[in-house]
Amino acid sequence: MSALRYLNKFFLKYRYRLILGILITIVAKIFALQIPQLIRESLNVVEDYSNNRITDIDIVKSQLVINIVYIIGAALLSGLFTFMMRQTLIVMSRLIEYDLKNEVFEQYENLSLNFYKRNRTGDLMNRISEDIGKVRMYFGPAIMYTMNMLVLFVIAIANMARIDTKLTLYTLLPLPVLSVSIYFLSKVINERSNVVQQYLSKLTTFAQETFSGVNVVKAYSIENFTTRSFSDLAVASKDKNIALYKAQALFFPLMLLLIGISNLLVIYVGGMQYIRGEIDNIGIIAEFIIYVNMLTWPVAVVGWVTSIVQQAEVSQRRINEFLQETPDIQNLQEKRTPVQGKIEFRNVSFTYEDTNIQALKDVSFKIEQGKTLAILGKTGSGKSTIAALIPRMYDVDQGDILIDEQPIRELNLQDLRESIGYVPQDAFLFSDSIKNNIRIGKESADDEEIRQAAESAYILHNIENFQNGFDTLVGERGVTLSGGQKQRVSIARALIADPEILIFDDCLSAVDTETEEIILKNLGKATKGKTTIIISHRTSSVKNADHIIVLDHGKVVQSGVHEDLIMKEGYYQDIYNQQLEEKLSGQES
Repeated sequence: MSALRYLNKFFLKYRYRLILGILITIVAKIFALQIPQLIRESLNVVEDYSNNRITDIDIVKSQLVINIVYIIGAALLSGLFTFMMRQTLIVMSRLIEYDLKNEVFEQYENLSLNFYKRNRTGDLMNRISEDIGKVRMYFGPAIMYTMNMLVLFVIAIANMARIDTKLTLYTLLPLPVLSVSIYFLSKVINERSNVVQQYLSKLTTFAQETFSGVNVVKAYSIENFTTRSFSDLAVASKDKNIALYKAQALFFPLMLLLIGISNLLVIYVGGMQYIRGEIDNIGIIAEFIIYVNMLTWPVAVVGWVTSIVQQAEVSQRRINEFLQETPDIQNLQEKRTPVQGKIEFRNVSFTYEDTNIQALKDVSFKIEQGKTLAILGKTGSGKSTIAALIPRMYDVDQGDILIDEQPIRELNLQDLRESIGYVPQDAFLFSDSIKNNIRIGKESADDEEIRQAAESAYILHNIENFQNGFDTLVGERGVTLSGGQKQRVSIARALIADPEILIFDDCLSAVDTETEEIILKNLGKATKGKTTIIISHRTSSVKNADHIIVLDHGKVVQSGVHEDLIMKEGYYQDIYNQQLEEKLSGQES
């Protein structure tokens, strides 16, 4: 139960609902437990008339009518308060589920990129949906039925003991067997629940990855392979679920058996007591039988509640693993720190934690506010790493990154990232309209601002040709748009934010050279006065930059301006000549 201690703060937050639920439960059971007493009194009246202790039939009828009215009234009031009990406790569980989901989601957003490299999306989704759903059952039905059982037991057993202690002891004799059975079955259920949740995460992850990569599945015609793989996982998951439910299935038959034994004991022991004259009225036996049957569901539900608690324990332990995860990137400055845009790398080295690959080695450069830096290099040379380090997606291993001559860790993280418009190499669009995808850069943007940003990114003419224009839904990950269109929508999203720093990470790779020229011309106007970093494989994209650096295996091997670099032997001159030849041969053809 240690994992569930984390949830105690929610009991404190909703303590008034919890206390009210307990009080309502007590009142509901008090009314419900009036019914066996009224039935006993009714049978006693009939017995007294049969034994001529009462001779007037009208008295019997009158007493029976009064008791029936009382029974109906007690049942209605018990039902009403039971309804109120459910409204109080079940609604409380939904409120806690809401709070917990928000807490987990916020934690997901705070966690660093390394966390997402270590964990699969399907598993993350499973913990915020299935696992929290099981925890909600602990707050709702488990607590409600436990309270219901405890109140009923206390009041019913007190009434039974007050009437006849010996008969009460015989009636409750099977309960220790019940407790021992629950203890052993709970351990089995706990172990099997953990395995079931693990397989559910595996199934969710496999399905999510298959659907996300369905184009690869179809292109390589591996549908049969993925189907077999999913089927194997599903069969294994099915077997684990069957094993769990076999253990759970033992509860109810066992409960019913024990309750049946209690009924037989009441009839036999009570009957013998009545014959010997130890019990005055036959109504007492009837009252005890009703008590036993009223306790049937609460006793039977002990097994179910125990199962819920065990599954909640397993699920909360899985949730706690992520909630207790400390983000690698911490906001160390609560005070607001506006950013102007001057950037400096001083002997920066960085190694990726998950692959242990050193992406940067002793890199140094400086960008004055409002100037443009271009970065070229082969694939894997460290270009995108620089783009990720500036908004503090990662922290460096050695060296310093300074923004406006302040160490980047001393800046308010929110201010830093709000001052940066970042267009990643892999353009990501949400499954929403084009308008809303652009508006992510500035939530308050009006239609004219969105239109202007789209025009600057040279995507406006494409959008206007769509049937629904800016209201066109792009589908999951922007699947309905071409690669170049996705990149240009991402550029519009960065431009509309009007940030102090703009980072374009090879974001024109999917467009042709003519379109690139137009976009670069537009960007030249849109980025005027802003610190801009352009990462590219094309010299045509970077030739107008104020400063250019060339990376190779994480080191700066060349730096300067375009006119100087094309005159020096090295990577820049080689790639420039190669691309110039390709352009000329393309024009000739």
